[in-house]
Amino acid sequence: MEQMPEISVVLPIYNEKGNIENLVQEIIAAIEPLSKPFEILCVDDGSKDGSLETILALCARDARIQALSHERNFGQSAAQASGFGKARGSILVTLDADGQNNPADIPRLLSFIGEYDCACGIRGKRRDTWVRKLSSRIANRVRNWITGDSIQDSGCTLRAIRKDCLKEIPIFNGMHRFLPSLLRFKGKKVIEIPVDHRERTWGESKYGIRNRAFRGLIDTLAIRWWKARSFPQERLRKLEHGRH
Repeated sequence: MEQMPEISVVLPIYNEKGNIENLVQEIIAAIEPLSKPFEILCVDDGSKDGSLETILALCARDARIQALSHERNFGQSAAQASGFGKARGSILVTLDADGQNNPADIPRLLSFIGEYDCACGIRGKRRDTWVRKLSSRIANRVRNWITGDSIQDSGCTLRAIRKDCLKEIPIFNGMHRFLPSLLRFKGKKVIEIPVDHRERTWGESKYGIRNRAFRGLIDTLAIRWWKARSFPQERLRKLEHGRH
């Protein structure tokens, strides 16, 4: 009888054919020693390079690997949301499919779940161009200034999250970058820990200053509005207490 997975790895994929197989094998090698049942949800977000065919071939060899696909490219947040909706595990793990996140860090992230609701990576010694590193540093400071949060690396999607914490989190384009802040705004405990960052060995980055700066600013302002309009957890608890 198939065991219900405790851990669901959600892997958004867009035109990463050359990275998928090695990355999936690294994920398996990292989680298997934990002796906990797991699944890997490979979410193809409208790839045009044959990524879906590679995913399906992996699924045929290992029942723990599941395929989800979008008919066109909707973005990383949509791919994560699709994975979250299908995940059966009580703990979710997210990472990029470009191979720059190191799956070997997953067990350390998982070790914090219980004391914390979400463990997020902070990329150390980033293997990116100085332009990307500088733009990321500026973007983090602007986001924190506008939202009132203190997330050090919102661009690192290597995370472990308790699935039940996502019930009140809104789904929108760009959600993946703000997930730690959204969880904190809802009273969840979030910790950031240093993780490895590797050079991309295949394919090209899907993000750049042009396609992130303006939209990122709009998203940040939207998050500030949402935070101002949402009930803090402490106030909700007081309201609930007052009813009894």
